[in-house]
Amino acid sequence: MTHYLRFFFEAGVDTPLWPQDMGSPYGHPCVLERLPISPAVMAELARLSEWYQGSIDWDYPPNPSPWSDEELRLFKEQAHAALEELRRELGEGWVVWDESLL
Repeated sequence: MTHYLRFFFEAGVDTPLWPQDMGSPYGHPCVLERLPISPAVMAELARLSEWYQGSIDWDYPPNPSPWSDEELRLFKEQAHAALEELRRELGEGWVVWDESLL
């Protein structure tokens, strides 16, 4: 059986992982602790999700991001590295689509 996850960051959400199946045992969005991944990868995904929240002007969310170009570059770099490590840890039987638009 193949499991399918979507990877993207969302305002106000503490995980970048969403199962394709709404009835997934991993939650919707995914509860990181339910996935067969290391505590280090869980912590990194949670850290990135928290960091992402700073990309939003919470006083008026349609405003441009308060992030500098450098901060956006660093975030993208670290998010892609975390995605690759996640894919390695999950291994065969898992497909993780990158829908982050980063």
